Amino acid sequence: MSVDASGPVVVVRARTRPRAPARCTGCGVLSEWVHSRYVRRLADVALGGRPVRIDLSVRRLYCENAACSKTTFAEQVPGLTVRYQRRTPLLQHLVEAVGVVLAGRGGARMLRVLNVALSRCTVLSQLMRVPLPPQEVPRVLGVDDFALYGDTYGTLLVDATTRLPLTLWEGRDAGQLSRWLRGHAGVEVVCRDGSLVYRQGITDGAPNALQISDRFHIWQGLSRRVQDVAGAHRACLPAALPALEPAGPEPAEASSADRGEADTPAGRHARRLFEAVHTLTDTGRTYSAVARELGLDRRTVRKYARARTWQEVMRRPPRKASTLDPYLDYLQQRWDEGQYSAKILHEELQTKGYLGHYQRVKMAVAPLRRGLPLDEPRERPPSPREAARWITTRPDRRSLHINDRLPRLLDHCPELRLTHDLVRRFASMIDNRDATSLPGWLDDLAHSGLAPLAGLAGALHEDRHAVAQGITTPYNSGVNEGRITDVKLQKRLMAGRASVPLLRHRVVLIAHLRRRYADRPTIASK
Repeated sequence: MSVDASGPVVVVRARTRPRAPARCTGCGVLSEWVHSRYVRRLADVALGGRPVRIDLSVRRLYCENAACSKTTFAEQVPGLTVRYQRRTPLLQHLVEAVGVVLAGRGGARMLRVLNVALSRCTVLSQLMRVPLPPQEVPRVLGVDDFALYGDTYGTLLVDATTRLPLTLWEGRDAGQLSRWLRGHAGVEVVCRDGSLVYRQGITDGAPNALQISDRFHIWQGLSRRVQDVAGAHRACLPAALPALEPAGPEPAEASSADRGEADTPAGRHARRLFEAVHTLTDTGRTYSAVARELGLDRRTVRKYARARTWQEVMRRPPRKASTLDPYLDYLQQRWDEGQYSAKILHEELQTKGYLGHYQRVKMAVAPLRRGLPLDEPRERPPSPREAARWITTRPDRRSLHINDRLPRLLDHCPELRLTHDLVRRFASMIDNRDATSLPGWLDDLAHSGLAPLAGLAGALHEDRHAVAQGITTPYNSGVNEGRITDVKLQKRLMAGRASVPLLRHRVVLIAHLRRRYADRPTIASK
């Protein structure tokens, strides 16, 4: 053992056999003609938590082949030395594997834990020296895009049979994809999304390949159009809520709470704005014109114009349930008994098991100080996204909550009823792997009278053959989406600063590295 600048080092001294013939590294001819000796210092994997250095005395020999370009050569020890390498093959493999998994900075930190001192630049250079596995022409190819950085996108190719990534590049143009396909002839099936660019690239590069439009992307596009339809009929969404008890008097005189709101400055201001906005909008003027005349923001005008009464503008959106809701009756009881201190009420609730903060109790009793009732939780109308999720969810997977509210919504809005029927018809085609009714469904979609669905019908009609294959065949882009998730993970590990060649190297090599170690049997399985 010796000590160097990095601390104690385990040193192993060895010497090659003096009379054993060595093979020339230039021509391969054996030689025993010794020129000299020198010592090679090789770093090896740590032993007992200490770095290991092998001081190996090797021979330099003359090449006895007169036709060889080399005069002398250094002998190599199989499994221990490599030309121009100062690390053993075992340590070199460790450095490359750590670089593949953790990249530069993270790999250098992990190697320091393993008592291997290398900089991040060295780790990256060793990583880029690892050759990529040879590309075999896949029978089923997956093509998809991913966000590289900013508004720049990249293209990822995956072998759908082996589920291994093949390559990736910057951009998503048809020309580059067609050139790759022409250079790798033999692709029979290509899975893609509905992109016109990829469709054109596949048609140019592999005209005989069967194109499949992935059903996940079709369903995703349909779900977005359903959300657009629900957004266009936002006024119908409150109909999904259970019917309230009928209120007899006018809303402005319905309760003491409304009378209390009307006496406040905010209430008088809201009432004046409500009357002014409705006076102008009832004449048919646009929101923008009313906003310019009243000096208000267009969104404010829209909010007042959509409200049925000025109290709707005053009231905050229905709040969600909180941990204080079970104690609201007790708060009302103690308030009626004359206890007006929020601090004392909070202490009393803590004895009853309330674990919330004092500030929540203080905010809960604030309406009582103004003569208003406690703000009880009320159910909010579904958002357009929630309504779209209700419609696209399979009936057997809908919760009781959805099954209670969705029929009321569909009965109230015929446009959403039509949308629901069209969605269920397409879902039935996917479940049964039957595309015979696709042309009729596309016609109904185009003539539905709903602009979002009609636009989708036009796009699907242009790609109807690939859409039909996506419905009937078992191929899909699921493996592409999984690999894109892995690409995003590798990007985040490198803080988004990886160049395309480095990202390609890591994505391809790490997939093969995982496959290699996943195929090895564990000790328990033996």
